[in-house]
Amino acid sequence: MTHRSVNIDSFPQRPTNPPEQSFYGLGIAPKILDILERIKFTVPTPIQLKAIPLAIQGKDIIGIAQTGTGKTHAFAIPMVQRLAQRKGMGLVLAPTRELAIQIDEAFLGIAPAFGMRTACLIGGAPLGPQIQALRKNPRVVTATPGRLLDHMAQWNIYTNDVVMLVLDEADRMLDMGFAPQIEKILRFLPKERQTLLFSATIPKEVMEIAAKHMKLPISVEIAPSGTTVELVTQELFILKKEAKPRLLGKLLKQYQGAILLFSRTKHNARRLARAIREMGYSTAEIHSNRSLVQRREALEGFKSGRYKVLVATDIAARGIDVRGIELVINYDLPDDAQNYVHRIGRTARAGHKGHAISFATPDQRRDVRDIEKIIRTSLPVSRHPEISQEQFIPTSPLASDRQLKANYRQKRHKFR
Repeated sequence: MTHRSVNIDSFPQRPTNPPEQSFYGLGIAPKILDILERIKFTVPTPIQLKAIPLAIQGKDIIGIAQTGTGKTHAFAIPMVQRLAQRKGMGLVLAPTRELAIQIDEAFLGIAPAFGMRTACLIGGAPLGPQIQALRKNPRVVTATPGRLLDHMAQWNIYTNDVVMLVLDEADRMLDMGFAPQIEKILRFLPKERQTLLFSATIPKEVMEIAAKHMKLPISVEIAPSGTTVELVTQELFILKKEAKPRLLGKLLKQYQGAILLFSRTKHNARRLARAIREMGYSTAEIHSNRSLVQRREALEGFKSGRYKVLVATDIAARGIDVRGIELVINYDLPDDAQNYVHRIGRTARAGHKGHAISFATPDQRRDVRDIEKIIRTSLPVSRHPEISQEQFIPTSPLASDRQLKANYRQKRHKFR
């Protein structure tokens, strides 16, 4: 029996007069369009509208879009289509295990229709199954940098046939100290390849990687770096530290939907999860002290509704892709103000509305200012009617400074 290759772009195109802002007309192959219809992907997000046609043409891209805007399919669709037309492998690097798993799941929705296998290489999971997956010659490999280097060192994977590379959440990878690993991986990749870089923020370190390792990249910016998701409403409570548990209890009673709560440390996350369970709410936790199996169970339970509250550290700020999160609570403000954007981007995903509430203590005025500089707006300050008012600071952090100075001047004048 003879076999002939089939160009997936050679099939007849769909009828004319497609609806506005659909996946039609972006250069996507009909077979993938059928898959998108089947999984109910009908309206592309802005980053998908701009990035997909350029990526299908083989351009290098720097994609800047706030979190929760569909970046994964903006590179998954073009990668599958281009790999269906040529030999070689696609490689996606991601900063966290959870994000790598979710990227792999996105590819599993498209790639098998073209006979493509995938492999997901992450730390915290046994090497054996990953080696078996690599021996089946996957066309798409998603990996965290450290685990990919482990497999490269053992000759389990050869990267000399990578024709398409994606650096997803590149700024987060640098924040987590992956710069040396990324540089090492890039040295082993072919120079003749297509490179896509996607992120919510683009600091100068990321631009340096782009200048060094990309060829005439096209910048696709959907919103200014640091812009928060459009449909998220935000609220700030400035209160004493000892009042935070009581306010949390009131909010858990007030909001009926899924709640994602962020803690600054893993130890506090564990204490908070225990306290919330004692309040009578089903709760799971994700942090670095939890095994990969425990983290996956927590995330799946949160997705399915088994857990009302998911308590997480910033390890999950970019790795959680769950639709329908009603509320994000920043019980502790993040160490890095940039992470505020990624945290609250876990709600209001895929066109849905969402709300984000942050707790700040009086000594965190500078932290609040740093966040407001990044999001380019002031956080609205609120009080809760069921908590005694002396627990709250009466003004915003910025106003508090002015008030303190005014009080000081009044006292000086009084005692002259």
